[in-house]
Amino acid sequence: MKNRQKRWSAIIFLLILIILPIMTFASKKEYFSEIENKSLARMPKLTISKVKDKSFMNGFESFFADHFTGRIKWIETKVDAELLVGKTELNGIYVCDNMLLEHLPNPDYTEVDKAVSAINGFATENGNVPISVMLAPTSGGIYTDKLPKNAPQLDQKAFIDYVYSELGENITKIDIYNTLYTARTDNYIYYRNDHHWTSLGAYYAYNTAIQKLGFSPVSYDRFDIEHASGDFRGTFYSKTLYKKTDADTVDIYKYDAGANVTDVTITKAINPDGSLQTEQHDGLYFREFLDQKDKYCTFLGSNQPMVDIKTDVRNDKKILIIKDSYANCFVPFLINHYSEITLLDLRYIQTSYKNLVNVSDYTNVLFLYNASTFSTDENLKKLMYNY
Repeated sequence: MKNRQKRWSAIIFLLILIILPIMTFASKKEYFSEIENKSLARMPKLTISKVKDKSFMNGFESFFADHFTGRIKWIETKVDAELLVGKTELNGIYVCDNMLLEHLPNPDYTEVDKAVSAINGFATENGNVPISVMLAPTSGGIYTDKLPKNAPQLDQKAFIDYVYSELGENITKIDIYNTLYTARTDNYIYYRNDHHWTSLGAYYAYNTAIQKLGFSPVSYDRFDIEHASGDFRGTFYSKTLYKKTDADTVDIYKYDAGANVTDVTITKAINPDGSLQTEQHDGLYFREFLDQKDKYCTFLGSNQPMVDIKTDVRNDKKILIIKDSYANCFVPFLINHYSEITLLDLRYIQTSYKNLVNVSDYTNVLFLYNASTFSTDENLKKLMYNY
């Protein structure tokens, strides 16, 4: 009986060794995994030099690892096994109580200081325009009580306080940490499977920020809320493939008595000669993304170098926002206060901001970043470059 079991085990093992590669190479190849939000390896070219320097075998191993049949199921099984033996962190993400939270380590404060210095320099150079900074804590900085016991994590409140203490006195610091921390218990202010705040979280931030910017907020009860999608699984899910948390809901806030967007111009690229590749859009929402994996892109689409929004608000108030993607679902609340809103994402800009906007044309400038992005950002230094 034991010999028969060993024989069958050997046969099954050999079949796996033979059949799995055949199925893998025979299957249709995709070179981007939407579920993981990453590019997949391509089959390397076979050359004598690549065999000699072992780059062919390394490339082949990467190719096979990215394309073997049933790969996603294998990864999901591996995740379940790791959690079963007590592991709480997967690829930089903590698996918590019905929520995935980012492990945010302590930053390199030398680089943080460079970013702060760049903002201070920008404020000095554009001293005729009021400058504000709003750093948004991420879910990992708000739901600290959900983190695994003794899990290493950046104290985001202390980090934000440090940044604000280093900013010049001529800069307005918009502190929303306590607002979001207080709201965390009974309100859906961050996605469970993604690194962004929800529209409700953005509304809480707006309610505080807009008063600092000189306006009265539109009260929450004036909005109609459209539950545009109920099956969103975002960046944290892509990093873990852990699907036992509840899927997220994407909400769109509508204020029918409010302002209308009259024009949205998206700068998709900046040509070497300085000219812009632009396209027009009919509003703030890109509903085609509701049928795709990255549903957060419903808000203003995928990240672009510059977006310019015009409204029918009858005033001369214009705001320039230098930002990361946290601004994308925050902006819809601003259209009731500004006749023009311009967004710059320095990650996608390789030229001086002066070639794109004239800061003196605006009545406010707002830097809006989440704490995670700001703690590692190297793009704010571009503010001081002359291209």
